[in-house]
Amino acid sequence: MRTVTRSSLLALSTALLLSACATAPAGTPPATGAALPPAANTAPAAPQPASPAALVSRVDIPYETFVLPNGLTTIVHTDRKAPIVGVTLYFHVGSRNEPRGKTGFAHLYEHLFFGGSSNVPDFDVPLDAAGSTSSNGSTSYDRTNYVETVPTGALPLAMFLESDRMGHLLPAVTQDKLDKQRGVVQNEKRQGDNQPYGLVEYALNEGLLPVGHPYRHTTIGSMADLDAATLTDVRAWFTDHYGPNNAVLVLSGDIDAATAKPLVEKWFGQIPRGPEVAPVTAGPVTLPAPIHREIADQVPLTYLSRNWTGPGLNDPDAPALAVGMDILGGLASSRLDNELVRGQQLAVGVTASAQVEESISFLSMGMRVKPGVDRAKANAAFDQVLADYLRDGPSEDEVRRAVVSTLSEEIGGLERVGGFEGKGATLAEGQAYSGDPAKYKRDLAAMAALTPAQIKAAMNKWLSRPVYALDVVPGERTMDGAKLGGWGDEDKTPAPKPDPKAPAPALPPAPKISAPPVAPVGALVFPAIERTTLSNGIPVVLARRTAVPKLVLTMDFDAGYAADALDTPGTQGLMLSMLDQGTATLDATGIAEAQERLGASISIDGSLDTSSASLTALTDNLGPSLDLLADVVRRPAFAPSEVERVKAQAEAALAQTQSSPPALARRALGSALYGSHPYAQPSDGLGQAATLAALTPDALKAAHDKWLRPDLARITVVGDVTMEQLKPLLERAFGDWKAPATPAPVKPLTAPITAGKPRIVLIDRPHSPQSVIMAGRILPITGRTPDTEPLQLANEVLGGGFLSRLNKDLREEKGWSYGVYSGVSKPIGPSSFMLSAPVQSDRTGAAIKAILADMAAYPATKPITDEEFQRVTDGAIRQLPNLFETNGQVAGAISQNDRLGRPEDYYVTLAAKYRGIGKPTVATAATQFLRPQGLVFVIVGDRKAVEPQLKGLGLPIEFQQAPAAQEGAEGESE
Repeated sequence: MRTVTRSSLLALSTALLLSACATAPAGTPPATGAALPPAANTAPAAPQPASPAALVSRVDIPYETFVLPNGLTTIVHTDRKAPIVGVTLYFHVGSRNEPRGKTGFAHLYEHLFFGGSSNVPDFDVPLDAAGSTSSNGSTSYDRTNYVETVPTGALPLAMFLESDRMGHLLPAVTQDKLDKQRGVVQNEKRQGDNQPYGLVEYALNEGLLPVGHPYRHTTIGSMADLDAATLTDVRAWFTDHYGPNNAVLVLSGDIDAATAKPLVEKWFGQIPRGPEVAPVTAGPVTLPAPIHREIADQVPLTYLSRNWTGPGLNDPDAPALAVGMDILGGLASSRLDNELVRGQQLAVGVTASAQVEESISFLSMGMRVKPGVDRAKANAAFDQVLADYLRDGPSEDEVRRAVVSTLSEEIGGLERVGGFEGKGATLAEGQAYSGDPAKYKRDLAAMAALTPAQIKAAMNKWLSRPVYALDVVPGERTMDGAKLGGWGDEDKTPAPKPDPKAPAPALPPAPKISAPPVAPVGALVFPAIERTTLSNGIPVVLARRTAVPKLVLTMDFDAGYAADALDTPGTQGLMLSMLDQGTATLDATGIAEAQERLGASISIDGSLDTSSASLTALTDNLGPSLDLLADVVRRPAFAPSEVERVKAQAEAALAQTQSSPPALARRALGSALYGSHPYAQPSDGLGQAATLAALTPDALKAAHDKWLRPDLARITVVGDVTMEQLKPLLERAFGDWKAPATPAPVKPLTAPITAGKPRIVLIDRPHSPQSVIMAGRILPITGRTPDTEPLQLANEVLGGGFLSRLNKDLREEKGWSYGVYSGVSKPIGPSSFMLSAPVQSDRTGAAIKAILADMAAYPATKPITDEEFQRVTDGAIRQLPNLFETNGQVAGAISQNDRLGRPEDYYVTLAAKYRGIGKPTVATAATQFLRPQGLVFVIVGDRKAVEPQLKGLGLPIEFQQAPAAQEGAEGESE
C-alpha cells in the first residue's frame, strides 16, 4: 500500500506516541461501581497519582546524530529488545512545495519511488524476501517519508536499496512507469472520493484558504495536473527536491552509531548534494467574515462541522490547542460528547481535533446529527457548547485527565522502533520540522505545564475568529471529485494539456552496484508463557514483557456475532456496545472519566467467533483498572434511556456502513456465501435495521447473561506484570463470578452450508466513480485444520501482498486499481477465500476477466516461479521477529493459538515448518483451494456504467439497489 494522508499525525501526538519511557503511575483511582467481593477491602492501597511533569521528566529517546559531507543527517537510536531495525527516511518536500499546474507531484513521486531504480528492478521484491514489514511511503503537505522495519541482518540491504533510489533513480523512471503509477494514483483518488463524505476535504480547503495558498490544494492533487505530468517534469521534481541535504535518515532498534556510521557512509556518501530547497512561506488565514456552506452527498447522516486554520507545530500555542481540542471533542468524556451525545442526544457522534502541520494547523469540530433531529436545533446546540467552553475554559480535572490519558496511550508506542508512528518518525519529524530530534521533549514539558487559563486563552485566540461552517446533508451528489483538489482557479484558467508523451533526453547510466547479502535470521524468541486458572475456572495466560510499564489484558468469550444465529441479528453487537455505557453506580461519563484518570483504556469489540473486553493499563494502576473492567463486564445496567441512545448510534452506524461501498460489499458477500450458517451474520455486528429496532433492554440483558459468563471466558495478559502480582488482582475482580446453572450455549458452527451458485450480485450505487469488486467461496477447511501453511504461501503469491499476481496485474501493470488483495479466513468454523478489488468503473468487466484469468493460470499454465517461492518463503521466515514487537501483537498471537487449538510453541516452530514446504506442495494447495470455479462476485457500482461490461462473462447477474440517502432526512436548516 502506498498511502496518501492529508498530513502526518499531529506533530505533538506523534512525539508523544513514541517518546514516553518507563514512568511512575498516573491518575487517581475511580469509584468502581458495584460492590466488589470482600477481598477488595484488604487490597493494597491504590497508588498516589504522579503529576504529568513527573511523568515527562523521565521520558527519553536517546540518540546520536552525524551529518555526511553531502548534507544527509542521520540519527541513530539503540533499542535491543528485538533483532530488528526501523529505517525511516524523511524528505522535506510535500504538496505545499508544488507550483500551479503540478499539484499531486509529491505524492506521484512517492509512488514512482517504489518502481525500481538503476540497480534495483523492483524495490519491494528484495525487501519482502528479507522479511521486511511496514515497507511503505506516505505524503503530506510538508514531507514525503519512506519506512521499512527489517531484520538486523538485512540492514545493509535496506541501506543499498534506499541509497540507490536516492542517488540513481532517474535512469529507471520510464514513460511506461509514469503512465502506470499515474493510473494507480488516480484510482487512489477515485477510491477516496467514492466514500461517504469523501469530498469534505476539498470543500474544507476551498473554504479556509485562498487560491495559491500552499496548503489549499490537496496532497493527491487534481486529475488534470496528474494527466499533464511529463517525464521531464517528474525528472525535474526529483532533481530539485530529493537530494541528501533535504533528507533525514533515522535508524532505530538493534543498531548503534558506531555500526551505523560506516554503513551510511558506504551507501550514501557518494551521492552528490542537491539544490537547496527554498522554504515555503505560509501561515494560518483569518476569514474576513463567517462562512456557512451546505453540500449534498450520498451520505446517511447530516454532518456539521466548524473549522478554522491555526498555528503550525512550532508555535507556542500548539500544545494548548491540542489539549484544548481534546477536551472539547476528543476525550470519551469530552464537552461535545457529554452535552450532545449523552445529554441532549442530538448527535450520534462528535469529534474535535487540532491537525497540526509545519506551518499551519486545521482546527475542526464535527457532529453527526441524530436522525430526526432538526438541523437548525443541532447547529444551535453545537455552537452553544463551543461558546460555553470558550467562556468558561476547561477545569483543572479536565486538563489533568486529557494530559494523563494522552501520556498513557502514548507510552505504549515505545514498543515500535519504526513505521509511520515509531520512535524513528518522532526523531525524524523533530529534526525535519524543528531542527531538533528531541523536539518531543519540549512539547511534552509544555503539555505537562499547561493550566486551564492557558488553554482557555489559546482556544479563544484561535476559535473566536470567523468560522467556516460546513454542513454535509443527505442527497444527490453534485460535486465532481475528479475536478477538485487542484490549485483552485480551474474555472478561470484552462486545464493543462495532457502529457504528450514526448521522448525525454537520454540519461547517462548509473554506476553498477550489487546488493549485499542478507545475514541469517536467528531462531524466534517468543516470550515464555505461564498458565493458571482462577478459582471459578477461568483460564489465564501470561507472557511477561518489561519494555514499557504497561500491559494488555484481553478477556475473550466464546460468543461473537455468530451467536446472533441463536438470538436476534444485531443483539451481540448492541449488547457489547452497552457494556461501558453505565453500571449500577457509574454512568457512561463516569466510566470514561475513570479510565482517563487511571491512564487506562477499556475497549469492547467482537468478531464472528469471539466477544472481547480489552484493557490497556499502567502496571502500577492495574488493580483499580481491573476493578473498573470487572464492573463494566459483569454489571452493565442496560438502562432503558441509554439503550435507546446507543441503539440510535448503532442504527446510524448501520446506515453509514450501507453507504460505504466496501462495507456494503462485505455484508452482501458474507450473506451470499454462508446462506443460513451462523457466519452469514454481518461481520460488523450491526444486524439489520428491522432487527436492531426490535431490540429491548431485557433482550440485551438476557444476551449478556447467556454469553458473557465465566465458563465461556479466557484471559490473556501480556506486559510488565508477574503472575504473583496478577493472579490475586484477577481473583479479586473475577474470582467470585459464578457461571449460571444453565448449560453454556453452543453455536451450530458445524451446520452444513448450501453451496451458492457462481454468480454476480450487482448493487447499484449511482454516480460511483469506482466499482468495488469482492468475490469469494467457501473452502472445505476450518481455521483449526492443521498444516495449512502451504495455502498461506500459495495465497501470498496470488493476492496476499503488494507483490502478488493480482495486485501486480490490476494495479502495477494495468493501473486500474489502487490495490487488490485476497485472503483465507481462519475462523473456528468453515473458512472462506475472499478477494477485494476496487477498480475504476469503466474497467469493471475487464478487471473481473483479468482476475478469473490470473486465477485460472495459477499454477496450471503459470507455475510458481523460483523467485516467487523464495520471496514468500524466506519473507515469511525472516519477518517473524517483526510480528511480535508489541504487547498487543503477542497477545493476539497467544489468543489465536488458543482459539484455533494450536500448540503453545506454534510460532517458535513455524520457521522450520516453512523450510520444510516445497514448491510442489504450494502448487498443490493453490490447485485445491485457489481456483476460480465457484466464485460469487459482489459489485457495488453504477449499474448504468457497469452492467454492459458484464454480459460476456458467462455468469448470471442478480441486481440489488444500494440504500439511498434521503434528502433532507435530518431536518432542514432555517
